[in-house]
Amino acid sequence: MSFRIMIRQLLAGVSVCVVCFSVSLSSFAQRKIALNLQRTIEIANDSSLEAFRIQNLYLSGYWEYRTYRANRLPSLTLNTTPAQYNKDITQRYDSENDVDVYRSQQSYYAYGDLSVKQNLDWTGGTFYLDSKLSYFRSFGATDATQFTSVPLKVGYSQSLIGYNAFKWDKRIEPLKYEKVKKQLVYNMEAVSEQATNYFFALAMAEAKYKLAHDNVASSDTLYRMGLQRHKIAAISQADLLTLKLDMVNAHNSLQNAAISRKRAMFSLASYLNMDKDTEILLNLPARPHDIFIPIDKAVRLAKENNPDFIELKQNILEAERSVDKTKKESRFNASLDASVGFNQVSNHFNDVYRSPKEQELVSLSLTIPLIDWGVRRGKYNMARNNLNVVKTSSKQSEITIEQEVIMTVNDFNIQQSLIASAEEALDLSIMAYNETRQRFMIGKTDVNSLTLSLNRQQEAQQNYISALQNYWLSYYKIRKLTLYDFSLDVSLSDKFDYDLNTHL
Repeated sequence: MSFRIMIRQLLAGVSVCVVCFSVSLSSFAQRKIALNLQRTIEIANDSSLEAFRIQNLYLSGYWEYRTYRANRLPSLTLNTTPAQYNKDITQRYDSENDVDVYRSQQSYYAYGDLSVKQNLDWTGGTFYLDSKLSYFRSFGATDATQFTSVPLKVGYSQSLIGYNAFKWDKRIEPLKYEKVKKQLVYNMEAVSEQATNYFFALAMAEAKYKLAHDNVASSDTLYRMGLQRHKIAAISQADLLTLKLDMVNAHNSLQNAAISRKRAMFSLASYLNMDKDTEILLNLPARPHDIFIPIDKAVRLAKENNPDFIELKQNILEAERSVDKTKKESRFNASLDASVGFNQVSNHFNDVYRSPKEQELVSLSLTIPLIDWGVRRGKYNMARNNLNVVKTSSKQSEITIEQEVIMTVNDFNIQQSLIASAEEALDLSIMAYNETRQRFMIGKTDVNSLTLSLNRQQEAQQNYISALQNYWLSYYKIRKLTLYDFSLDVSLSDKFDYDLNTHL
């Protein structure tokens, strides 16, 4: 049976922590769970605190986009002042006596306005419908009651040559939401990458612990054999001391390996949001199938799906929006407000809606900057220079991301061959150690050769686990950068189907 298969079986079995120092025992049994790499990633994406954080980040962006969409729909608003009482002394002119007089005045006022508004993206204007009703009552020397109504008013307001925020929002907001959706998938793949890191960190700690445990048993046996052979002068005193030193070092290494194993298990359990005392039993993944990833395809998919590329586009659009805004605000502005409707006034409520009078309004407003000492011009130049900076930075960031994709794909393709080499080296080191151990037991080799052979076996096993780790880390990093599953040949962003109701 291959030694690496024995490793997987031992990692899948019950791990018994044998340490030579005292440890405090829990008053209750530890929870045990067996995990393979795929299950670890599933739990991380479902239950980890990091997954919860990125889900809420998505929801924040989702509701921001919902707010934008809602602003594009007609809005119905009720503005009302149900009661306003006023008592004061006012100054009035008495024309008969040609003097100012001061009189005490009391009044009650109520007002209501029901309006419907619709913003128009392509013009930047606002179409509105209004209906108003007000009531006024004065007390004192002149006791009077008056109702005023605007049954219906239809109007439109428009900035003629000014900045159109609605047009820019229509270009930027959908792009922002597309980035938010892909950012969620990107972050989930980052969770998978991190979970893989913790998984193999524990796998490496488990392997080192198992090797340290076997090394203790082997060094104890070899030392006892050395004592017997030293009695018959088969080995020297120096060789015996070397065997004893190896035994002491093996016991020390076992204690250190037990601590490292515990820390790695604690880190993985914490990341998966499990109880901190959970005993995790690992099943190492088998050697993966060979997957060839073309570099040009990976770069193209990264440009299509990676949220960083979308953010670069967003940054350029926002900088262009700032240029457009400062440019149009640096010159004169003209706005038009036109409305037509009806109104009426009466002392009685029953008459306030009878025979309403026609009401018309046309307003043209001009804002002309005369002297501002170059403030508006300066803001425009700042915005334009900032646009150039953003474009240059975006180009540099694009090149950096492309280089990262290329290097990761190259690493991944190389790791596939390294796994095969590490697997072969592990088998050879096991056979070499077993052969050297047998030769030592019959006195045909020395202690140094045996120690060297054991070190090579341990190094080969660690290299094998490292090769597996590097392979899967590269694989999930490529998935993260491209949002594409090359093993199934499907787009992760196209499969995106986030069930919002389950996360509210």
